[in-house]
Amino acid sequence: MELALWILIGVIALLLIIFIALYNKLIILRNRMQNAWAQIDVQLKRRIDLIPNLIETVKGYMKHERTVFKEITEARSSLMKAGNLKEKAKASNQISDALKTIFAVAENYPNLKANENFMMLQEELAGTENKISYSRQFYNDSVMQMNTSVQTFPTNVIANMFGFKGQQEYFEAEEAAKKPIQVKF
Repeated sequence: MELALWILIGVIALLLIIFIALYNKLIILRNRMQNAWAQIDVQLKRRIDLIPNLIETVKGYMKHERTVFKEITEARSSLMKAGNLKEKAKASNQISDALKTIFAVAENYPNLKANENFMMLQEELAGTENKISYSRQFYNDSVMQMNTSVQTFPTNVIANMFGFKGQQEYFEAEEAAKKPIQVKF
C-alpha cells in the first residue's frame, strides 16, 4: 500500500514537472517571437530615420526623378502608420523596392556616386537592409518553432488550456517584391 502511494506521488510529480516544462517552453517561444518582431521594428524605424537624409542628399542630383521620391515618401508614411504585421510587411517591401530604384538610378550620376554623404547613407541603408533581412529570418524561425509547438502533442494540450494562438503569421514578401527592379531612362 505504501509503495503504491509513493509510485502515485512520483507519477503525479513527474506529470507536474512535464506540465511545467511544456508551459515554460511555450512562454519562452512566445517571448522569443515577440522579441524577434520587436527587432524587425527597430530596424524598420532605423530605415525610416535614414531615408529623409538620403532623399535630401540625392534631390539635388536627380531633379527629374520626382516619382522615385514620391514613392519612397509614401512608402515611409505607410510604414509609420502600419498597425499590424501585414501592413508593416507591405510597406517595408515598398520601401525596399523604392530604395533599389534610387540606388540603380544613382548609377547614372557619377558626382552623386562619389558624394561622401550619399556613400555613407547608402552604406548605412545597406547595413540596415541586411539587419532587416536577418531579423525577418529570425522572426520567421521563431514563428515556426511556436507554430510547431502549439500544434504538436503534448504541448498542444497545454497551449489550448492557456490560450496560446495556433497559427502565427510569417513575415512574407509580396509577389511584386520578389521580382527584379526594372529601371528605365
